[in-house]
Formats: sequence, C-alpha cells, structure tokens
Amino acid sequence: ESGNVLFFRTLKRYAGVLARCFQRPSKNVTRRKDLWVNSIMSDCFSSYTPKLSQKYGSIYSIHMGPKKVVVLSGYETLKDALVNYGEQFGERPRVPIFERLFEGKGIVFSHGETWKTMRRFSLTTLRNFGMGKQHILNLLMNYLVGKPFEIKTVMNASVANVIVSVLLGKRFDYQDPQFLRLLTLIGENVKLIGSPRITLFNMFPVLGFLLKSHKTVLRNRDELFSFIRMTFLDRRHKFDKSDPRSFIDAFLVRQQEKDTSTDYFSDANLVALVSNLFVAGTETTASTLRWAILLMVRYPDVQKKVYDEITKVVGSAQPRIRFADILPTGVPRATTTNVTFKNYHIPKGTEVVTLLTSVLRDQTQWEKPDAFNPEHFLNSEGKFIKREAFMPFSLGRRMCAGESLAKMELFLFFTSLMQKFTFQPPPGVSHLNLDLTPDVGFTLRPMPYKICAVSQD
Repeated sequence: ESGNVLFFRTLKRYAGVLARCFQRPSKNVTRRKDLWVNSIMSDCFSSYTPKLSQKYGSIYSIHMGPKKVVVLSGYETLKDALVNYGEQFGERPRVPIFERLFEGKGIVFSHGETWKTMRRFSLTTLRNFGMGKQHILNLLMNYLVGKPFEIKTVMNASVANVIVSVLLGKRFDYQDPQFLRLLTLIGENVKLIGSPRITLFNMFPVLGFLLKSHKTVLRNRDELFSFIRMTFLDRRHKFDKSDPRSFIDAFLVRQQEKDTSTDYFSDANLVALVSNLFVAGTETTASTLRWAILLMVRYPDVQKKVYDEITKVVGSAQPRIRFADILPTGVPRATTTNVTFKNYHIPKGTEVVTLLTSVLRDQTQWEKPDAFNPEHFLNSEGKFIKREAFMPFSLGRRMCAGESLAKMELFLFFTSLMQKFTFQPPPGVSHLNLDLTPDVGFTLRPMPYKICAVSQD
C-alpha cells in the first residue's frame, strides 16, 4: 500500500501538467512555474523515499504507473546487493524513453551480450590518452577583468573537448557553432529526460501522443547521431589501420577484422556507443566541477584550506597523471533472474532503484551526513582516509565504467583551477546567499550562477 502512496502523490501533482497538454502554450509561463514542475520528481525521490526508508526499512516497493519498482537504500543493503548479488542485480530495466533512444545498442542501456561486448571493448580501448586541461585555464584568463561570469559554458566546453579528442581524435574551437550546438543538444536532453513529462511517458507510454517532450528528445538524438555518423564515415576513408588515433578509429579497425561479429560491431552500435560516451563523459564531469567551484565560493574557508594543501603537496608545478576508462553513469538496475534477497522474493526483470544518495547520507556511516564537511575524509591527524561508504560510482557489474577517468579528470581540472584562481561571488553578493538548490534533470546540476575568478599570481 505504501508504494501506491508515492504513485498517487506523483500523479496528483502531475494533473496540472497533464491538463496543460490540452492547452495552447502560454507566452506568460514564468521560470518559477517551470522550476515547480521540474521539482516534482526531485521532491518525491529525494524527500519522500528517504521517509519511506525510515518507515518501511531498507527494502520496499513502489508503483510507478502499472510497474512495480523495488527500492534499496542504505550502505549495508546496497553493498550486499551490488557486490554479493552482483549477477542477479546486473541488468538494466527497459525504460521506454531509453529503449526508443538507443534501441538496445551502446553501453548504458544495452542488454546481455551486446552490453558485455561493448563494455569490454570500451575498457580495453580507452587507455593512455592525455588530457588538455590548459585549455580551461586559457579560457578563464579572459574573465580576469573582475567581471562576474557564468562558468557553465566554459566548464562544459572544456570537459566536452577532452571527451571529443578521445572519441574523434580532434578538438573543436570553443566558438565553433557545431560544437556549441552539440552541447546544447546534450544539455536539453539531460534536462528533459529528468522532467515530469518524460517520467510520466515512461510510466504510461500510451500517453506519448499527449506528452510531446519525448519527441524533442528523439529529434535531438537524431541530430547528434547524424553528426557522429558523418564523422565516422569520413574517418573510414582516412584512418590508418596500423595507427588508430581515436575511439572511432579503434572501432573501425575491429569492425574490419575477419572474426568480428557484425551483430555487435555495427555502424548502429558505433553511433549509440559514441553518443553514450560523449554525453556521459561530458555531463557528469562538468556538473561535478561546477558544484565544486560553487561550494568553494560558498565556503571560502574551505577554499583557502584546499589552496594551501595543493600548494604544499603539488607546489606551482602542473599536476601530471594518466587516466583510463570512461562513462560515468548512475542509472537503475534490473534483476536478471528470480532472486531472494534478505528474505524478499524479487521476480526476474524487476526494476531496482539503488538509492546512492541514501548511502552518501547514511547516518550510520557519516558524522554529519547532511552537511558539506570535507573532514569526513580526514582522520584526527588531518590525514586522508578512504571511506567505504563513499560510492558515488556505484558498485558491482554495472558500476561506472569511467570511475578512473572521472577521478583523474576531476583531480586535474580542479587542482589546476585552485592553483591559478581564487573564486569569489559577484560584487554585492554574500557567499552566504549563494543558492545550492539543484536544477532538476536526469542529473542534478547546479542552478546557473555567476562568479568572479581572481588570479592567484
């Protein structure tokens, strides 16, 4: 019964959204209304599900439309499920919007042997690529006149160019209209996929003719796929088989090997796979860096400690490190077989939500789970300690394939930025008034914000 509470609560709040599907768009719709609409699912899952966990324990089910979804929460439960029952919880659910987007291809929402083959290829191919963090430093130098600027475009473009160089073997000019268009497509789809209309579409695909957002997502997908397709068709006639210089080159080499199955190494799978890596590698890393900078501005005392530590350990030299793997993901699981877990019977094919946020806020694991407290990772002597409950990349077979890449990339970008700049709020704005409310989408990004970057020199 408790599962239906969440569904009806959500559906009730969707009523206004559904009603507006029958109306002409209003020219007077304000951003405030958009924020209210987009906060519906955020409210339910970030606020309501923890309350359900407190009342019903670490395992319970909810209904999302006609579909039952099992929710796992808390460090011990998630670790047990994803490590000790990794095979049983190792599938992806067949979510309508993602099935239409990728048709079972790629790496994020593929299934069975396709997923295994694409993951294995990705992990063995994306290694030992260098990274050009100097570009973001050069970009930020343009903003050192003391004027406030919005860091989103700079950060997204810099991170995206790293991924592009790995996937395509080239870099874009930061003012290139095509490059900026690709970033717009990614940003719009990430936001729409986490919107109430898409969530309702996933519950009731039959309502697709009323809920137009999924058509926008598919149009954006088509445009991105078209660009990727043109790129690899061009590379097919130019690349050197003995010296592949990008992910696409390596895929084309594998595609032409005699013993390669065309079922897996097809053009369609290449397009979906490159799309997965491009979007995942850009969105999550850029968003994490934007959160990091925002928190440094919000907590200047922490920023000072970070700078002092970097100066002490690294000095003025540029940090150097190599990285491997790619694809930061955080998406639902599904059971591969009937499984009995902690005395609960979960049928094969059941969608399973692993609440990573419940682990990162688990009161049994963290002293101040609801506070920004970097000292969680320091011992009494101020030395770094590894916390097992810090698992933002998930665990098990479907854990983030790009954990190593993400950690290295974040380290290089963030350390370089802290070495060169002090970040401050705009004139007349107190750091205490900075808004830490996330902008709801498939990922939780910070709201657009302006800062000032002041050179450390």
